[in-house]
Amino acid sequence: MSGLQLHINTALDKAYIAVSLDGQILGYMENLQQKEHASFLQPAIKDILVSLNKKVRELSSISAVYGPGSYTGLRVGLAAAKGICYACQIPLICISTLEWLAVPHLHKGFDCIIPMIDARRMEVFTAAFNNSLQPLLPSCAMVLDDNSFSDILPEKKTMFTGNGAFKVSQHIRDQYDCESTPVCSGAEEQVVLAKTMFEQRLFADLVYAEPYYLKAFFTTANI
Repeated sequence: MSGLQLHINTALDKAYIAVSLDGQILGYMENLQQKEHASFLQPAIKDILVSLNKKVRELSSISAVYGPGSYTGLRVGLAAAKGICYACQIPLICISTLEWLAVPHLHKGFDCIIPMIDARRMEVFTAAFNNSLQPLLPSCAMVLDDNSFSDILPEKKTMFTGNGAFKVSQHIRDQYDCESTPVCSGAEEQVVLAKTMFEQRLFADLVYAEPYYLKAFFTTANI
């Protein structure tokens, strides 16, 4: 049992919070304006708990998607999660954005799942996982070309997913057995990961937890 959990995700364009009880979502709120993630978060947490007639002290843990992703968004989300966890003396669960993006495609016949976060030009933040979410390629920043992933794609049915999946070259698409979708994961996938990590006691260190940027700076805001 994972108890009452609060889930925070401000990593990408859409921010959301959710509350779950033993893996079942009780409430959900979202914000579609990336520049407003900071002003959205704290009032939304208060409002969702009030709407559910729950108190902060009833939470068993908080999960936060901690990167890679938007530099400012990651700081906002993780800071809020750490503050509440410290005040309430409850565990913090840090969830990789790339693992979160891979979850919808597990157990659907793919040998390799490659989530991608757009990092401008031909660069992406990426990783590769097998059907059990075990890493085939560790998280990294990669500039894509026609030879990208050539060491892991042969003889594998592959799904490219995330908002950077469109950057995969036509050469790769033609050469290998692969599909792609820009569809992003949601609260359901975060709840699945958070419940599993809670049950396995995979908690972050509140003192040392920090956003996982992969690079010094990244933002999806237009400039």
